[in-house]
Amino acid sequence: MSEDTVVSILCRLYSDILEDEHSESVKAEVVNEEYGYYKLLNIPFYLPKIAIGDIVWAEFKAIEGKLTYRKTIEYSGNSTVHVVVTDDEYTITDICQEFELLGCKSRVLNNKYLGLIIPVEVDYYPAKQLLELLEKNKVIGYAESSLSQKHQYKNFYL
Repeated sequence: MSEDTVVSILCRLYSDILEDEHSESVKAEVVNEEYGYYKLLNIPFYLPKIAIGDIVWAEFKAIEGKLTYRKTIEYSGNSTVHVVVTDDEYTITDICQEFELLGCKSRVLNNKYLGLIIPVEVDYYPAKQLLELLEKNKVIGYAESSLSQKHQYKNFYL
Protein backbone atom coordinates (compact mmCIF):
# COMPACT_ATOMS: atom_id res chain seq x y z
CA MET A 1 0.00 0.00 0.00
CA SER A 2 1.50 3.30 -1.06
CA GLU A 3 1.23 6.62 0.72
CA ASP A 4 -0.88 7.85 -2.22
CA THR A 5 -3.67 5.43 -1.34
CA VAL A 6 -3.86 6.36 2.37
CA VAL A 7 -6.12 9.23 3.40
CA SER A 8 -7.39 10.77 6.61
CA ILE A 9 -11.15 10.84 7.18
CA LEU A 10 -12.79 13.17 9.66
CA CYS A 11 -15.54 11.53 11.71
CA ARG A 12 -17.90 13.64 13.80
CA LEU A 13 -20.16 12.45 16.58
CA TYR A 14 -22.47 14.02 19.08
CA SER A 15 -21.99 12.81 22.65
CA ASP A 16 -25.21 12.67 24.65
CA ILE A 17 -23.12 12.26 27.80
CA LEU A 18 -20.96 15.33 27.19
CA GLU A 19 -23.73 17.16 25.31
CA ASP A 20 -21.18 18.28 22.75
CA GLU A 21 -19.92 17.39 19.28
CA HIS A 22 -16.54 15.67 18.99
CA SER A 23 -14.42 14.62 16.05
CA GLU A 24 -11.71 12.11 15.32
CA SER A 25 -9.63 11.44 12.24
CA VAL A 26 -9.00 7.88 11.11
CA LYS A 27 -6.64 6.59 8.46
CA ALA A 28 -8.15 4.77 5.52
CA GLU A 29 -7.11 3.21 2.23
CA VAL A 30 -8.76 4.25 -1.02
CA VAL A 31 -11.06 1.50 -2.28
CA ASN A 32 -12.95 3.44 -4.95
CA GLU A 33 -12.23 7.16 -5.06
CA GLU A 34 -14.96 7.83 -7.63
CA TYR A 35 -17.64 6.53 -5.24
CA GLY A 36 -15.88 7.84 -2.13
CA TYR A 37 -15.29 4.38 -0.63
CA TYR A 38 -12.46 3.86 1.84
CA LYS A 39 -11.30 0.98 4.05
CA LEU A 40 -10.47 1.92 7.65
CA LEU A 41 -6.86 1.14 8.59
CA ASN A 42 -6.80 2.01 12.28
CA ILE A 43 -8.92 1.54 15.35
CA PRO A 44 -11.11 4.52 16.16
CA PHE A 45 -10.64 5.68 19.76
CA TYR A 46 -14.01 7.27 20.37
CA LEU A 47 -16.32 6.37 17.53
CA PRO A 48 -19.03 3.78 18.05
CA LYS A 49 -20.25 1.33 15.45
CA ILE A 50 -17.19 1.27 13.19
CA ALA A 51 -14.16 -1.00 13.20
CA ILE A 52 -10.88 -1.44 11.39
CA GLY A 53 -11.43 -2.96 7.96
CA ASP A 54 -14.92 -1.48 7.49
CA ILE A 55 -15.60 0.14 4.11
CA VAL A 56 -17.02 3.63 4.60
CA TRP A 57 -18.36 6.35 2.36
CA ALA A 58 -16.71 9.73 2.82
CA GLU A 59 -16.93 12.90 0.81
CA PHE A 60 -14.84 16.03 0.70
CA LYS A 61 -16.41 18.93 2.58
CA ALA A 62 -14.96 22.34 1.74
CA ILE A 63 -15.98 23.75 5.12
CA GLU A 64 -13.97 21.01 6.85
CA GLY A 65 -11.20 21.03 4.26
CA LYS A 66 -11.03 17.23 4.30
CA LEU A 67 -12.82 13.99 3.66
CA THR A 68 -15.73 13.54 6.06
CA TYR A 69 -17.36 10.25 7.08
CA ARG A 70 -20.95 9.84 5.91
CA LYS A 71 -21.85 6.18 6.53
CA THR A 72 -20.56 2.63 6.66
CA ILE A 73 -21.03 0.75 3.40
CA GLU A 74 -19.71 -2.69 4.38
CA TYR A 75 -18.81 -4.10 7.79
CA SER A 76 -15.57 -6.07 8.08
CA GLY A 77 -16.72 -8.45 10.80
CA ASN A 78 -14.04 -7.04 13.11
CA SER A 79 -15.09 -5.63 16.48
CA THR A 80 -13.90 -2.66 18.53
CA VAL A 81 -13.79 -2.52 22.33
CA HIS A 82 -12.63 0.60 24.17
CA VAL A 83 -10.71 0.00 27.38
CA VAL A 84 -9.66 2.35 30.17
CA VAL A 85 -7.13 1.13 32.76
CA THR A 86 -8.36 2.11 36.22
CA ASP A 87 -5.79 0.34 38.40
CA ASP A 88 -2.37 2.03 38.56
CA GLU A 89 -0.72 -1.32 39.36
CA TYR A 90 -1.31 -2.39 35.74
CA THR A 91 0.33 -0.78 32.74
CA ILE A 92 -1.29 -0.36 29.36
CA THR A 93 1.46 -2.65 28.00
CA ASP A 94 0.42 -5.42 30.43
CA ILE A 95 -3.20 -5.17 29.27
CA CYS A 96 -2.26 -5.13 25.57
CA GLN A 97 -0.03 -8.18 25.96
CA GLU A 98 -2.81 -10.18 27.66
CA PHE A 99 -5.18 -9.53 24.75
CA GLU A 100 -2.49 -10.13 22.12
CA LEU A 101 -2.17 -13.67 23.48
CA LEU A 102 -5.84 -14.11 22.54
CA GLY A 103 -5.30 -12.82 18.98
CA CYS A 104 -6.52 -9.28 19.61
CA LYS A 105 -4.68 -6.14 18.53
CA SER A 106 -4.65 -2.76 20.19
CA ARG A 107 -4.08 0.91 19.49
CA VAL A 108 -2.88 2.89 22.50
CA LEU A 109 -4.00 6.49 23.00
CA ASN A 110 -2.18 7.18 26.27
CA ASN A 111 -1.13 5.33 29.44
CA LYS A 112 -4.78 4.72 30.44
CA TYR A 113 -6.83 4.30 27.26
CA LEU A 114 -6.74 1.91 24.31
CA GLY A 115 -8.84 0.66 21.44
CA LEU A 116 -8.95 -3.11 21.20
CA ILE A 117 -9.64 -4.88 17.91
CA ILE A 118 -11.09 -8.36 17.83
CA PRO A 119 -10.45 -9.67 14.31
CA VAL A 120 -13.33 -11.50 12.63
CA GLU A 121 -11.40 -14.80 12.75
CA VAL A 122 -10.84 -14.61 16.54
CA ASP A 123 -13.29 -16.16 19.01
CA TYR A 124 -14.54 -13.32 21.20
CA TYR A 125 -15.49 -15.53 24.14
CA PRO A 126 -11.98 -15.74 25.73
CA ALA A 127 -11.48 -11.98 25.27
CA LYS A 128 -14.91 -11.30 26.77
CA GLN A 129 -14.06 -13.50 29.76
CA LEU A 130 -10.82 -11.57 30.30
CA LEU A 131 -12.59 -8.22 29.95
CA GLU A 132 -15.20 -9.28 32.51
CA LEU A 133 -12.56 -10.60 34.93
CA LEU A 134 -10.44 -7.44 34.69
CA GLU A 135 -13.51 -5.25 35.15
CA LYS A 136 -14.74 -7.32 38.11
CA ASN A 137 -11.31 -6.88 39.71
CA LYS A 138 -11.48 -3.13 39.04
CA VAL A 139 -8.44 -3.18 36.75
CA ILE A 140 -10.29 -1.79 33.72
CA GLY A 141 -13.56 -0.41 32.50
CA TYR A 142 -14.66 -1.19 28.96
CA ALA A 143 -17.29 -0.53 26.32
CA GLU A 144 -18.15 -2.76 23.38
CA SER A 145 -18.26 0.05 20.84
CA SER A 146 -18.73 -2.07 17.74
CA LEU A 147 -19.48 -5.77 18.02
CA SER A 148 -19.83 -7.62 14.74
CA GLN A 149 -22.54 -10.22 14.28
CA LYS A 150 -19.92 -12.96 14.73
CA HIS A 151 -18.86 -11.62 18.13
CA GLN A 152 -22.33 -11.15 19.59
CA TYR A 153 -23.55 -13.89 21.91
CA LYS A 154 -27.16 -14.38 22.87
CA ASN A 155 -27.70 -15.06 26.58
CA PHE A 156 -24.01 -14.47 27.21
CA TYR A 157 -23.39 -14.98 30.91
CA LEU A 158 -20.01 -15.42 32.53
